[in-house]
Amino acid sequence: MSHPKSNDASQGQDAYARLLSEVRSGALRPGDRVTETELATRLGISRTPVREAIRALEADGLVVHTPRVGATIRALGYAEITELYEMRAILEGTAARFAARAAYDSETAELEAINDEMAKAGSDVDRLFALNARFHAVLLNAARNQFLVRSIQSIQKTLLILGPSTMEETDRATDALQEHAAIIAALKSHDGDASETAMRRHIEAAHRARLKQLRAGDNT
Repeated sequence: MSHPKSNDASQGQDAYARLLSEVRSGALRPGDRVTETELATRLGISRTPVREAIRALEADGLVVHTPRVGATIRALGYAEITELYEMRAILEGTAARFAARAAYDSETAELEAINDEMAKAGSDVDRLFALNARFHAVLLNAARNQFLVRSIQSIQKTLLILGPSTMEETDRATDALQEHAAIIAALKSHDGDASETAMRRHIEAAHRARLKQLRAGDNT
């Protein structure tokens, strides 16, 4: 016998995951309204799990309540975007430093394998995005610091608001491969300074690609 509350919780988690995916893909864009009725109809579920999903997105900082409008996808200004990437550079740079000390050989081998797969992905942006996310997740796990993991994951969720991957930018995937290779080489040498520097450069390059992407969008 099923329990309505457990079903609602499961549907709420599913709705939350689907909405996160729509934010990342750009199907839901900054300023778009998110209403319980429309989402429940579109997702084919009741309003209760949708309400929970919207609350979870609000807790993540992805949804805000605007007077006379209601719940909307949050919009980020250029200053906030820069602040987020600055924090990414600090936190992920620290993660790379920690990983240089704590990573297993199997983890650095996995990072190399992921980078090789990215090289084979060509212009498949979705695959490049997934592999790049996996690369950063493996490295973050290798840092062996649960509080650092939580902080970085929070920033990564907020960055989903920006929509499509920077891998769409010309030469960004090729540059990212080279940046990853520099990080891997530093990790294999157990050089904390070099690992942090390589990761910071990688994040700074991603920031430049993001700003270029956003400015191009502003001009269309």
